[in-house]
Amino acid sequence: MTTEVLIERRGSAGLLTLNRPKALNALSLEMVRELTRALISWRNDPDVAMVAIRGSNKLGKPGSAEALFGGFCAGGDIRFFHAAALSGDTALDDFFTEEYALNHLIHNYPKPYIAFMDGVVMGGGMGLCQGAKIRLVTEHTKMAMPETNIGLFPDVGGGYFLSRCPGHVGEYLALTGNVIDADEAITYGLADIQVPAASLPALWNSLGTTSFEELNAIYLGAVSAHNTDAKDLKLAQIDAHFGLLRVKHIIDSLDKSKEGVWAKKTAAVLRKRSPLMLHVALEQVRRARGMSLADDLRMERDMVHNCFNLRPGLASETVEGIRALAIDKDYTPKWCPERIEDVKPGMADAFFVSPWVADAHPLRVLN
Repeated sequence: MTTEVLIERRGSAGLLTLNRPKALNALSLEMVRELTRALISWRNDPDVAMVAIRGSNKLGKPGSAEALFGGFCAGGDIRFFHAAALSGDTALDDFFTEEYALNHLIHNYPKPYIAFMDGVVMGGGMGLCQGAKIRLVTEHTKMAMPETNIGLFPDVGGGYFLSRCPGHVGEYLALTGNVIDADEAITYGLADIQVPAASLPALWNSLGTTSFEELNAIYLGAVSAHNTDAKDLKLAQIDAHFGLLRVKHIIDSLDKSKEGVWAKKTAAVLRKRSPLMLHVALEQVRRARGMSLADDLRMERDMVHNCFNLRPGLASETVEGIRALAIDKDYTPKWCPERIEDVKPGMADAFFVSPWVADAHPLRVLN
């Protein structure tokens, strides 16, 4: 039998491989628990000097070199979210509580943690990477926080790490859910260095016999060869629009822009997203700029509870978004409100009201 997380000790390294390739390594509750157990067991083990994580892909034979890189993690298992929300399965609450606790553990891990961010790195996959000491990307990296596309918001600490991007890039990525490449990830502070995908197997195989200090000198001490010129120009465009006060102002600004294709495409993307969750995500990123990671994760735990419970069952914006994207695959979600112009001031506020008192919050122990 194969497990969804392959856990290996090699020399002084603890190695984790996400092993659900047919589902693009979408995270299940058991995967979250396996990762947490491994990290806790290695945390105080004097024989473990570093930890690394990668994802498998569905090409090649299981266990072959071809199968062990090329895909990281597409996020949480949204089909499970949909089924659990409709059936009232309490495992949905457990998933988010335990996933966010895992994100916090990674950010605060006392030993070097290296993320091999090859292939798709989205949503929950970002939560497994952004706390890493070294975040490696390749020419195959496709990174995004696409949650507004399913009526959700960029969670797993997304408020925290997106709000730390330069300027208003955090708002841009949170609202559009656009996919970025390795160059953009480095420019936006979401990755550290780009390496050729072909070099990953040898690097992975060196873990456990090469010290972190040596790896750090080789990789972080090197100058990453990535083209920032076009990305720097885009930073000015992003700030001009996504620094505005409200979602409607952003859309109006993009519509009136003379910047051509980029502005028109960006406005068109925003009009496809959940209008309500655009407002929620904008507020989330801006609140998170002044928060610690622990406080941001507690806020996001409140928010995700409200996504499924303010309007429960089929009325949930998130349930509807997942239905359209992954269940029925008609790609025509019926958002409510339907248009950005129909979201009234204050509608997003309810998502930030905690259903728990402070000493009963499921993430109260995070610090």
